[in-house]
Amino acid sequence: MERLQKRIARAGVASRRKAEELILAGKVKVNGVVVREMGVQVSENDEVVVNGKHLQEEQKVYYLLNKPRGTICAVSDDRGRDTVMSCFPDVEERIFPVGRLDYDTTGILLMTNDGEFANRMMHPSCHVPKTYEVYVNGVFTDNMARQLSKGIRLDDGMTLPCDVELMERSEKKKKTVLRVTIIEGRNREVRRMMEYFGCRVTRLARIKYGSLELGSLRQGEYRKLRMFEVKKLLELAYRNQRLMPKKES
Repeated sequence: MERLQKRIARAGVASRRKAEELILAGKVKVNGVVVREMGVQVSENDEVVVNGKHLQEEQKVYYLLNKPRGTICAVSDDRGRDTVMSCFPDVEERIFPVGRLDYDTTGILLMTNDGEFANRMMHPSCHVPKTYEVYVNGVFTDNMARQLSKGIRLDDGMTLPCDVELMERSEKKKKTVLRVTIIEGRNREVRRMMEYFGCRVTRLARIKYGSLELGSLRQGEYRKLRMFEVKKLLELAYRNQRLMPKKES
């Protein structure tokens, strides 16, 4: 047995929140009876109809996209900006992005129609490591790298320890390239980390997500994830959730 709104979301018809709105609006029937209450439990044998259509289980799909620069992580945009959905013209399933990357940030973005998987990947307690290649204007020193690796205080609290690898540094040109691996998902976290040290990000790309890497994918290209890759991500999230200490506020 499971809650009706979860069953609707699992079928890929709508998000759980939207499913609740459909129920309250009288758009959902269970075994021929309109249901308007939250918390109704249904089984696989119950007949569920949403907006006059019988509910059918949607096959779960998982994609790794190399998000192109100049797109937003959304299914649609009321301002007419390009979204990541433009990279999937032939995909029939109702997919959506797992988390966000900034408009000008490129790299790994997961796309799926599996709400439970997406919630697990985005949950603050799961600490899935994500590696970014960061190009900045400014000389990022060894001392700065040590501070960053231990955690710094941003306006929303201390960051968790992270891995920092200096790739290139030019004091003459005042430019630095580094790789930063974080286990949080705060808004614009890497950019704000660099701003903390007075360095301006000129290019930012997420090159690794858990054990996933971009490989040969160009910006705008994608591939399907294999089920063992999905399983490995979930196992990593569950394991890190158990092992990670609580963060200092």
